[in-house]
Amino acid sequence: MSLPLEDYALIGDCQTAALVARNGSIDWFCVPRFDGAACFAALLGDERNGHWRIAPSQAGNGVEVVATRQYNDHTLILETTFETSGGRVKVIDFMPPRDDGITHIVRIVEGLAGRVAMRTQTSVRFNYGSTTPWVTKLPDDTHGIRAIAGPSMITLRAPFPLEGEGMQTVAEFDVVAGERVAFVLTHCASHLPLPGAVDGEAALRDTVDFWERWGTRAVDAGPYTDIVRRSLMVLKALTFGPTGGIVAAPTTSLPEKLGGVRNWDYRYCWLRDATLTLFALMNAGYYEEAKAWRMWLERAVAGDASQLRIMYGLAGEQRLEEWEIDCLPGYEHSKPVRIGNAASNQLQLDVYGQVIGALHYARLGGLDEDDAAWPFQLRLLAHLETVWHLPDMSIWEPRDGAKQFTFSKVMAWTAFDRAIRSAEKFKLEGPVDKWRALRALVHDEVCEKAFDVERNTFVQSYGAKALDASLLLIPMVDFLPANDPRMIGTVAAIEKELVVDGLVSRYNTDGDADGLPAGEGVFLACSFWMVDILRLQGRGDEATTLFERLLSIANDVGLLAEEYDPVAKRQLGNFPQAFSHVALINAALGLSRAACMAADAKSDTVGAKEGAVTPPELVF
Repeated sequence: MSLPLEDYALIGDCQTAALVARNGSIDWFCVPRFDGAACFAALLGDERNGHWRIAPSQAGNGVEVVATRQYNDHTLILETTFETSGGRVKVIDFMPPRDDGITHIVRIVEGLAGRVAMRTQTSVRFNYGSTTPWVTKLPDDTHGIRAIAGPSMITLRAPFPLEGEGMQTVAEFDVVAGERVAFVLTHCASHLPLPGAVDGEAALRDTVDFWERWGTRAVDAGPYTDIVRRSLMVLKALTFGPTGGIVAAPTTSLPEKLGGVRNWDYRYCWLRDATLTLFALMNAGYYEEAKAWRMWLERAVAGDASQLRIMYGLAGEQRLEEWEIDCLPGYEHSKPVRIGNAASNQLQLDVYGQVIGALHYARLGGLDEDDAAWPFQLRLLAHLETVWHLPDMSIWEPRDGAKQFTFSKVMAWTAFDRAIRSAEKFKLEGPVDKWRALRALVHDEVCEKAFDVERNTFVQSYGAKALDASLLLIPMVDFLPANDPRMIGTVAAIEKELVVDGLVSRYNTDGDADGLPAGEGVFLACSFWMVDILRLQGRGDEATTLFERLLSIANDVGLLAEEYDPVAKRQLGNFPQAFSHVALINAALGLSRAACMAADAKSDTVGAKEGAVTPPELVF
């Protein structure tokens, strides 16, 4: 049975990823890409659905084994230390970044003290745990096995013979202090020649160098520098290197409520993330990655403006049909397990604001663009002129029908506003007067139809009583100032109606709120948005307190899922979640910037501190 999400850590090679449990078991691994079929799927079932565990032999036999773990400095190399009655041992897990179509997972076992009896246990199950492969010994002189089924081949090389046991591959071995042994699992297409052996120690050195060079480029975020760098590494690890697309998460169907049906496939790239992701990457100093994401965005949305999707595949694929896997019982029996995402066919008007806003922001940051970028945006805007007034499904993708969602209209306003700003600042040709008129029309309509005068708050949709945490983003896109009385009222209403144990829910899911059974955790990105707006409203101490509370929810290696259950004290939803980490980065940089500005203001009266630098901010 899978463990709590907090017990998992991420390793990856910028094309796919794996989740490693605290007990030494790799329980999730998709090949050859993030959205490929899992060959280790115990996360959504049990060991029979595929896993690879390396741990002390005593573990699981009633003998206490204490496990602690950390990432190696500024890298995505996981180090898990097991302490037993006989000694201590470390398991070092990583995936070397690659560009040759071959994926490797390297696991190095290092003896730290005494002698520890270890066991490795592997069961490869292709097609999300449903297909048992044909397993044979490697034909060369090395120890190991080869597993083949259909288009996939996995090899596992070990420093000593491996044996078959109950449809699994196992070995038992001792490790003494100062000894290191390496295991290498490799995936490639089954029709290719047998992949060559990998030197685990050399791969470790190369991987350390890759991540250290990448991680140390981040800007200084004061006391939050380490957690910002960790979150940036999550974004890098969730980036599909060949295209620059960033997946929302490396997993599918991790539930938003244990035992519930809110289980979705997040191994795709959402346009809703576009502006906030660019904002995080560029403000953190990662312009190369921001450019790759912007270029992915331009390629993905290219074509007929009326065919704009809310999400795309890793290379911009549009067909993401949703289907269910019957053979997997689901995480803690949360069914169904879904592959693909039917929400990709929804109309979500907010994506127009996200796309136009992201491309405007990229211009402000000096990212180069090709000659076709602006003409395509003109076509997007021309189409938006004809559809902005329609009901849609908005940012949260409910499955109960379209409404006149407030956030969708605000983002339609954002699209026209950013187009005007780009045209004026960069001398671009376009129907600016028409956009100004539409911008004013949308703004007036939202303020009239989406604002509840009696309750002094904006609401989720026109004429509704329900609130929505996406309303916290209204000041972030400059629709209204954070200290506008209507925003002060909206924040107060959200604090009263959507806050649970200090954290923010997306909206109230009770009743028939979204066409699904009631119940889910609080949404972590929304709580980070609350940090931002509290800071902007001058409530800095409250913002910092909430931010620190959110950091305490991250697991021991700094990872966040999509949601959190404040009653059970558990993370929920797909893990780790890019949206949560993007929101963390932006909130941390905002708090750090505010602290620097406050220190600079104080220094005006007591003497400026030589060399003091306020972190940069690109306002979009």
